[in-house]
Amino acid sequence: MTSKHRYAMIMAGGSGTRLWPMSRTSRPKQLIPFIESGRQSDGKRKSLLQISGERLEGLVAKDRRLVCASCSYAKDVIAAIDGLTQNNFLGEPVGRDTLNAVGFAAAVLAARDPDAIFAVLTSDHIIEPQSVFAQKVDLGFRLVEADPSRIVTFSITPTFPATAYGYVEQGDPISDPAEKFDGSFRAKRFVEKPDLARATEYFKSGSFGWNSGMFIFHARTVLDAIGWFQPASAVGLKKIGAAWGKPGAEKVVEDVYPLLTKISVDYGLMEPAARDERIKICAVPMPVSWRDVGSWPSYGEVLTADADGNRASARVMHTESKKMVVVSDDPAHLIATIGVEGLVVVHTKDATLICRADMAEKVKDLAGQVAPELR
Repeated sequence: MTSKHRYAMIMAGGSGTRLWPMSRTSRPKQLIPFIESGRQSDGKRKSLLQISGERLEGLVAKDRRLVCASCSYAKDVIAAIDGLTQNNFLGEPVGRDTLNAVGFAAAVLAARDPDAIFAVLTSDHIIEPQSVFAQKVDLGFRLVEADPSRIVTFSITPTFPATAYGYVEQGDPISDPAEKFDGSFRAKRFVEKPDLARATEYFKSGSFGWNSGMFIFHARTVLDAIGWFQPASAVGLKKIGAAWGKPGAEKVVEDVYPLLTKISVDYGLMEPAARDERIKICAVPMPVSWRDVGSWPSYGEVLTADADGNRASARVMHTESKKMVVVSDDPAHLIATIGVEGLVVVHTKDATLICRADMAEKVKDLAGQVAPELR
């Protein structure tokens, strides 16, 4: 039985342009049913958002799960999350980065439940095993339930010295004779995307983890913190929270939200909070397989490779080809290759992408240059 004051908000506001041509303005990556779930027996694919919602089973009741995403995706988002209601869909008229998505949820929940504690989760990761994820999130909830001044961040145990992620340094262990908080630490500092030399140093030290972008907050604590560090945004968020669930709430969001300062939760909240004695930042290391499905090569990592390193979510035939990633939204369409290596091939009904895997980061630029009807 989960606590009645536990909630979760899934951030689903990304555009996913690096996964063009399958990810489009009308259907971003988190809504594409292109993940083959090992827990399914019917062979159907799921979207990243569906998987994110299912990840909360046993942790947060269905009627206390919220999603923050663009207003234009409301119908598809509500359909993707089992039990999601219109009142739990936080529709953004424009994207204002992650701090305001967090503040939006905090304002709505604080008005609904003064004791609300909520997890902030992402919608673009594959996290396994589920049992470890659930255990660590439960620990995070218990830390904040015991002390509402705590903010919990989850750090992923690094597998290599990545320069594309932020890092969290572990401080002293958190101990309490009356509670079992084993596996939690004070967060010593946050470092945004270090160079390779520093990333290698952090990786070897064993005391740093990748910043997962997942958190647990007491709603009132995070609203207080936004008031201290981003006071202009706090005023607008308070107006939205007061109006939510009442007639005219949509108009208040449309008028106020675009005026909020665009800033990430890391820069706008976590970094200054780590230097503020009024808040206790806690780190919970999460030793899981954590894959950021943000590009075609990273998507390929969720697929099983054959003997030649070829990965496919399509009907394929390879002759002397190696290390290919092939994707199609048409299961009847055959994609055949001969003697090529290290390419990404993505087929859709109106566009086909072919690129070297090591140049996949440029897909985002290409997506911005194609005709508007293909974006």
